[in-house]
Amino acid sequence: MSNMMALLLQSLSARLGIVTQRDLAQASRETYSKPINYILYFLAEIAIAACDLAEVLGMAIGINLLFGIPLIQAVMITVLDTFLLLFLINKGIRKMEAFIIALVLIIGISFVFEMFFAQPEMGKVIYGLIPSIPNSAALYIAIGIIGATVMPHNLYLHSSLVQTRKFDRTAAGIKQALKYNLIDSTIALNLAFFVNAAILILAAATFYKNGMYEVAEIQDAHQFMAPLLGTKWAPILFAVALIAAGQSSTITGTLAGQIVMEGYLNLRIQPWVRRIITRLIAIVPAVIVISIFGESVTGKLLILSQVILSLQLGFAIIPLIHFVSDKSKMKGFHISKWTQIGSWIVALIIVSLNVKLVYNEILGWLETSENRIVLWFTVVPLAFSFLILLFYIILKPFIIKAKQEGHNHSPHNLKLQFSKMGTYSKKNIAIAVDFSSADAVAINSAFELGGMQAKYTLIHVVETVGAMVYGKNIEDQETLIDLKLLEEYKNMLSEKGYEVKTKLGFGKPNRVIPEIINSEKFDVLVMGTHGHTGIKDLIFGTTVDKLRHKISIPLFIVKN
Repeated sequence: MSNMMALLLQSLSARLGIVTQRDLAQASRETYSKPINYILYFLAEIAIAACDLAEVLGMAIGINLLFGIPLIQAVMITVLDTFLLLFLINKGIRKMEAFIIALVLIIGISFVFEMFFAQPEMGKVIYGLIPSIPNSAALYIAIGIIGATVMPHNLYLHSSLVQTRKFDRTAAGIKQALKYNLIDSTIALNLAFFVNAAILILAAATFYKNGMYEVAEIQDAHQFMAPLLGTKWAPILFAVALIAAGQSSTITGTLAGQIVMEGYLNLRIQPWVRRIITRLIAIVPAVIVISIFGESVTGKLLILSQVILSLQLGFAIIPLIHFVSDKSKMKGFHISKWTQIGSWIVALIIVSLNVKLVYNEILGWLETSENRIVLWFTVVPLAFSFLILLFYIILKPFIIKAKQEGHNHSPHNLKLQFSKMGTYSKKNIAIAVDFSSADAVAINSAFELGGMQAKYTLIHVVETVGAMVYGKNIEDQETLIDLKLLEEYKNMLSEKGYEVKTKLGFGKPNRVIPEIINSEKFDVLVMGTHGHTGIKDLIFGTTVDKLRHKISIPLFIVKN
């Protein structure tokens, strides 16, 4: 059921991105008020942190089992994958995709061999595919499985990355893009389904069949594998699969975090800053809990992290269903009535299971706790407030339609004032622009250098997550806005008699601008600065210092 839900919801997020050229976070920002969007952003960040917690624990347990390193130290070692991720991002999308495929193959091959060793009873495997929830413990685990399969942050990620595919912006082109994406998602999620099923089948065939009904911790499972399956390779493959699974999820979590932050807050920070923040949010609670309660709680922490993902799902899928059902927003590519009914049924199942789980948990706390008054004034009002928020995001689009005019999701604006012109002996001048207040100073300074006789090239770099990963293949909303703004700059300056052309780059400015400069015979590069230093340089990044050593022409820096 989780797999079918994931396939439906992922196809909806892809439809939103392909048709509207907006990701889920951007569409939410257009529809809901600022306070509501801040709450939705906070919930999305919690989901990403919960996913990262699972990655940290999975990798740490794998390292602990494979090399015998204490679990706390293994948790700290997981910080190092931050640098591996940044290395892969800098090497380009092909190498990153190859790395992820290699990890998934390692996981799949490991569990294929494990299944071969375990020799499950296929009749009972098929019977086990029938959904059932025999008790409350099963409900808790089932909700964890839903969260681990659907993963709300993947809906944000998928709705953004599908915009990287180039296709004709015609009705036929959009239909073809939707079709190919559905095929792509079906293959990927069915492969994931077989891996997930293999894990459950392996547990049942190895432990339950041998009367070991109480094996709940990964460490216990690892310990008993060799004697039960009769081979030393079984526990080794199990640990390797854990490490590979943690690594493969790290990449999607990081990219999703950047997309959520840019979409909801219109804030862009350095990928490594984003990655370290997310990882620390995951590591700190893991270290504290393991230090206090010991290594035996890691299994419970893992399931809890996935339950948190599921609890956040309603706040992502309900806006998504609204957006792809909106005829005007989807420009004729809205989902059919039957798909709408199926989507709302999925939402109802997920939300109902979550509500039941939360209700059961709070009821259990109230019955067993000695501080019931504290719970009544903290946990209960919080649960009710989230329930009210859920009703709000369900009803709001039905009552008040979102404004249809274009919303600028790019952190840029267009304001220029001109000063007097001078002359300069050099005649081919490049100007780096970022559609901020620094542009007016940079352009005017360039005109003072070159006057009316020079040729000017305006250079701008798109810095979205998709642009950094996919380069010139990206076709997201910010790219379209930046192209439009560059054209407006060009027209504005051409009307004043200047000879102007434009160049749009994709990725990190300190890498892309030198490539453009070194590919043509420019005489000088003019750049404005924002004037931030210190901690802001670390968070938002710098361009000038890294760029000036990569170009062979003079760099004229103008402070804003």
